[in-house]
Amino acid sequence: MSENKKQNNDNIDVTGVIRQYASKWYIFLASVIFCVGMAWVITQITNDKYLVKANVLVAQNDDPLSDMTGGLGSLLSGSSGYVEDEVFVVSSHTVLREVVRQHELNRVHYVKDGLLKKTFAYKDYPVDVYCDPTIPDTLMSRLRFKVTVSENEKVDVKVYCKRNLISEVEDGTFPVTMNTSYGKFIINKTKYLPKGEKVKTNIFYSGYDDATEDLAEDLTIDIASRKSNVITLQIQATDIVYAKDVLNSIITEYNNRGVRDKNVRNTKTLEFIDSRLELLSGDLSVSEASIENYKKAQGITDIEADATYQITKKGKLEEELLATETKLKVIQIIRDFLAEPSHKYDLVPATLSEDPNNQGPLSAYNELLLKRIELSQNARQGNAGLAALDEQIDAMRNNVKSSIDRTYEGTLVALRDLRSEMSAAEARLGAVPTQEREFRDILRQQTIKEQLYIFLLQHREETAMLLANSQPKGQVVDEAYALNEPLGLSNMMILALGFLFGLMLGVAIIYVRKLLRNKFDSREELETLTSIPVLGEVCTSQRDESLVVRDGGSTSAAELFRLIRTNLQFVLNGKNEKVVLVTSTISGEGKSFISINLASSLALLGKRVLLIGVDIRNPKLAEYLNLPPNRGFTDYIANGELTLDDVIRREPLMANMDIITAGPIPPNPSELLTDKRVEEMMETLRGMYDYILLDSAPVGMVSDTFSLVRVSDATVYVCRANYSTMREVRFFNRLHQEGRLTKMSLVVNGTNARKGYGYGYGQKNTVS
Repeated sequence: MSENKKQNNDNIDVTGVIRQYASKWYIFLASVIFCVGMAWVITQITNDKYLVKANVLVAQNDDPLSDMTGGLGSLLSGSSGYVEDEVFVVSSHTVLREVVRQHELNRVHYVKDGLLKKTFAYKDYPVDVYCDPTIPDTLMSRLRFKVTVSENEKVDVKVYCKRNLISEVEDGTFPVTMNTSYGKFIINKTKYLPKGEKVKTNIFYSGYDDATEDLAEDLTIDIASRKSNVITLQIQATDIVYAKDVLNSIITEYNNRGVRDKNVRNTKTLEFIDSRLELLSGDLSVSEASIENYKKAQGITDIEADATYQITKKGKLEEELLATETKLKVIQIIRDFLAEPSHKYDLVPATLSEDPNNQGPLSAYNELLLKRIELSQNARQGNAGLAALDEQIDAMRNNVKSSIDRTYEGTLVALRDLRSEMSAAEARLGAVPTQEREFRDILRQQTIKEQLYIFLLQHREETAMLLANSQPKGQVVDEAYALNEPLGLSNMMILALGFLFGLMLGVAIIYVRKLLRNKFDSREELETLTSIPVLGEVCTSQRDESLVVRDGGSTSAAELFRLIRTNLQFVLNGKNEKVVLVTSTISGEGKSFISINLASSLALLGKRVLLIGVDIRNPKLAEYLNLPPNRGFTDYIANGELTLDDVIRREPLMANMDIITAGPIPPNPSELLTDKRVEEMMETLRGMYDYILLDSAPVGMVSDTFSLVRVSDATVYVCRANYSTMREVRFFNRLHQEGRLTKMSLVVNGTNARKGYGYGYGQKNTVS
């Protein structure tokens, strides 16, 4: 039976646990009422919250300075094109503070609506607070204006800073002036104040910076996707209009700030370009003047064209020089020919001269010579015609010589001039490389400045166009919109959760009570704590009497004792096993009550039953049964002259049930119980009765009961629900493990009555 009990303890009796918790239904009812009530209060004091969202697409950087410098401007002006940086810009304190200032979000109005609910009022608030515009810029503390307006518009105002009352006005009229250490505030009604109604409102007034921090906590800004340039803005609010205005204003202010930043940047760029253009304009003038002066100094207009001209000129000069030198040689030949006396009357080679000025005289001279030759062939020496012709020839020869000399001098001058021009041309061509290098240096500087000037002019126009048509960086994909369903749970769901939490709270309360009280409260719980067999349980009786088992009785307690009786008969399975020792750990667990009624239950079977009070230190059996004084157990053991008939009370309460009371308290109870006369007495009684029940002392208080183990056949150990502690449970478990009591089994006293007892059946009516 013990092994089976241990095996059962390893399993959880779910049904038993359920019944155990069901018996505390009043705790569940109270916790459910409390939790459902709290859930109802929550539904009354809270307002539905809605999620409002907006999406913005961030455009890429269009900074003209970045285009001009090939990306250097991006490093100079910051990586503003990155979406991650723009998230910080959107959520920056500056942007949010401007939104707070525009919509006056530093004033938060809550109007009492009904018994418990307070509603956030965005624009339709009945009362407002006014002050100097400089106060919210410097206010570091949050003020609470508690305003109560009566039906006849009498106003009570209390101003709190944290929890300190700093100003108060009673029975005032609008407008109400509140003088505080933070400045003067005026409370006045608005067009939304209802007529003839009492209004209670709380207005929280804070500085712009404090309100900005609150807005930043409520706002959620993130990138929609790591691969996109879309920023998502979200806010939860009870007022959808308020949330939409806030999100749309944040986007607008972000774009306005972006446009302002772009305009400032573009203006600075334009100023920079203008200053550079002014400098370049002066540099270009200097460069162009340098080119002009250089050309003047070198006598050139175009180096390339001038070089081509000089090369052509040199060629022509070379041809003229060659012709002039040839002409000079020919003239020299003719001149030498005429100067030679031997050629006095020889023909002059006139064809050598190409000078038209000489060919005429030479031809005339040669014709005279031809005539002389013809005349000299026919005339005699001394011929007068020949002599005249000779004179004419001599005269003409002198003229020809003079003409040839002049031509020679002229040709010689022309040759010198040609050679001089030739030298100048050659010198000019030799200076071209140096001039070209020097000119290209000057021209290169002028070209660079000219190109930069044109480049800046082009970007000046582009920057001016950007200033004239500034586009915001954020493109609105979705303006602020609210989701249809409110956030959180519906009222019905909150009430259902309240009911569920009530059940869970009931379980928790029962479990915690069990941990804290350190007691068991049912047979089922006890069976999980011990491996000792349980004969049965006894419910609490409504009648204030010790004997509840009577002939013909059918109460719950009587039925439970019948179950215990039946199970006890299984324990006493030997033919001569008759003596049952009834004990407990401490007094008050109902040991004597169990003894009396178990004996009565056995007597109802028609068996001869004897109940002996052996708790000789604190005898209570006679007192419980209202029996008159008589000799008892201690008298019989101490006085050898007494017989059993002297101490046995024959059927004082009911048929078949005799009683021996404890008798007077002896001075030596322990020695008395170990006397041989006890064994002799029990041996005699075994022959007289079918069952003998010994109502002994609690074993946790004295050791007397262990002296009676030698004469007993079984032990009924009584414990009491909601009375016996875990310490007592551990104590009788140790007794059972050590085997100090014979055939030990338990009876649980003081349990709650359950349905079924009155029909003769109860839960677990047999011993495992």
